[in-house]
Amino acid sequence: MGCRDVHAATVLAFLSGTASVAGLLAAVLLPNWRQMRLYTFNKNEKNVTVYTGLWIKCARFDGSRDCVIYDPQWYTAVDQLDLRVLQFALPLSMATAVSALFLCLIGMCNTAFVSSVPNIKLARCLVNSAGCHLVAGLLFLLACAICLTPSIWVIFYNNYLNRKYEPVFSFDVSVFIAIASAGGLFFTSIMLFLWYCACKSSPSPFWQPLYPHAPSMHSYAAQPYSSRSRLSAIEIDIPVVTHAS
Repeated sequence: MGCRDVHAATVLAFLSGTASVAGLLAAVLLPNWRQMRLYTFNKNEKNVTVYTGLWIKCARFDGSRDCVIYDPQWYTAVDQLDLRVLQFALPLSMATAVSALFLCLIGMCNTAFVSSVPNIKLARCLVNSAGCHLVAGLLFLLACAICLTPSIWVIFYNNYLNRKYEPVFSFDVSVFIAIASAGGLFFTSIMLFLWYCACKSSPSPFWQPLYPHAPSMHSYAAQPYSSRSRLSAIEIDIPVVTHAS
């Protein structure tokens, strides 16, 4: 299948990027970044688990699914540095990834529907589909770094809290979702880079990130005529006379 077709690499990259953004959204909204387990020695009472998210905090008794204490204003009073950093890092990572998805979609549309001969008048100021995919790959890579670094830091900060206070803290499922989403973003960027590396050998400037010069129609002309066809009409029409013995 030719490079101009929307083949499996770009489609898979777009789907992977979309799934990663959805995972980031789930990690941002779920109140499951850190658990604080509070034990009681009173047999008439139940242990309490405090679920801490980026925006809300919920305390539940063991065996109950309802929040005994629900704090929707937690985001304004976060006292844990790693969660405060994540409040800014994850939305920024999502915005970067959404921008990359938009560029990837533009590149796919250009690849599928734009003619093989670029517009000569706009060639110097337009970025073609290869440029869109390359910029999208870089943005996906940046979004991965923005998401992955603070998400891994939660694990180390959790160990710090256990040493500083009591071993009652543990990281929750949102940490794994965020790390998996970062891996998906990295996979998406690799797929886009591999797609370009497989197609950059095309002789047409259509597959360069930026046109090095205004493409000409002569670049797409057919092969030159043979040496026989370049002979003048006089040379072709001169009869060959032979003398009989």
